[in-house]
Amino acid sequence: MTPVPHRSHADDLLSFIRASPSPYHAVASAAQRLEKAGFRELRGTDDWTGTTGGSFVVSGGALIAWYAPEGTPCPTPFRIIGTHTDSPNLRIKPTPDTGSAGWRQIAVEIYGGVPLNTWLDRDLGISGRLALRGPGGLTDSRLVQIDEPLLRVPQLAIHLDRSVNDGLSLDRQRHIAPVWSLGAAEEGALLRRVAAAAEAEPDEVLGWDLMLHDIQPPGYLGAEREFLVSSRLDNLVSVHAGVTALAGAATAGGEPAYIPVLAAFDHEEVGSGSDTGAQSPLLERVLSRSVTARGGSQEDWSRALSGAFCVSADMAHAVHPNYAERHDPDHRPLPNGGPTVKVNVNQRYATDSTGIAMFTSACERAGAPWQPFVSNNAMPCGTSIGPLTAARLGVRTVDVGVPGLSMHSARELCGADDPGYLAAILSEFVTSG
Repeated sequence: MTPVPHRSHADDLLSFIRASPSPYHAVASAAQRLEKAGFRELRGTDDWTGTTGGSFVVSGGALIAWYAPEGTPCPTPFRIIGTHTDSPNLRIKPTPDTGSAGWRQIAVEIYGGVPLNTWLDRDLGISGRLALRGPGGLTDSRLVQIDEPLLRVPQLAIHLDRSVNDGLSLDRQRHIAPVWSLGAAEEGALLRRVAAAAEAEPDEVLGWDLMLHDIQPPGYLGAEREFLVSSRLDNLVSVHAGVTALAGAATAGGEPAYIPVLAAFDHEEVGSGSDTGAQSPLLERVLSRSVTARGGSQEDWSRALSGAFCVSADMAHAVHPNYAERHDPDHRPLPNGGPTVKVNVNQRYATDSTGIAMFTSACERAGAPWQPFVSNNAMPCGTSIGPLTAARLGVRTVDVGVPGLSMHSARELCGADDPGYLAAILSEFVTSG
């Protein structure tokens, strides 16, 4: 069996994904790794004056982290890795306890572009966060993760739908509610179960952001274990690579030529229009404060931003062997051929020639391959946080991503080498420009 060049990185990625079933868990996992690399958390209400070194800010399902050691000139340009923490899934409604025909079920809402059939007949757990009653009228946020086969969205037997193989039609309201017990719907039943998992009392829970996740663990696949299969590869592959690159930059020593930044936003899959999404002022506000905290002026901030560059890292489409006609005939990325550089002249991606040059130069320094990607003209093109970040901050941006199959499915596939290639390239990008 041929060894996988980036097996240690892939192993670590799978561990990261297992610990990150929700955006809030992904942020907690990233923060934990950054703290091990010497970073410290700053809160918006803290006084940041004189703050240097590695720092990060957590806001719900988003995290902004940067590294500026003592003595770094205030106009030093930023090198930003932009990613997102959320994935399409099923999210639990505010009044969750429902049922039909003697079954107890959970009411869910569809989050993002979900291929609904991929969520059928899977063993599902619950994850997310609870807002708990705290001292003095304040609220406390607590993570919850139930990795048990608690729920399942059962598919109708073929005996009752003989035309199922001619095209499955699912009603988003009637057909997606998972089962979890028998009997009449019991108000508060789910709340009691989730509160117990979070070691809280039901009457402490004031609100929640809860979602379902496939409890099948991630792993390797293929004749030579050359693929990774997992939930949430889109976009935890990029979040993990960004954390790896940023932690590596902080431990490299010396005076940096650039200030490396990781911007891991939430809500990309639903348009980024939230206080923690890429359309918000979160990144701009945090980076501006990081400059003034080190004694910089408005002029220093403008200079640091003018010299900035962003790599927007999100998953990309590998050519599908059963649907090759859906891809551009001259742009057909394959797994383990390196990350793609994504181009769309209508600005669904922010890449231009300067971005291509910047990224491919980093590929050369990392000794990593890369592949070009453009959509078939007859097919709609996806997008990313790249154009939003470029427009919001006025920074040059290039869109890239690891190619994979089954994007947005409950379980996705990518090459086992490519996440390691991406991390190596991003490490070069944030340290060498």
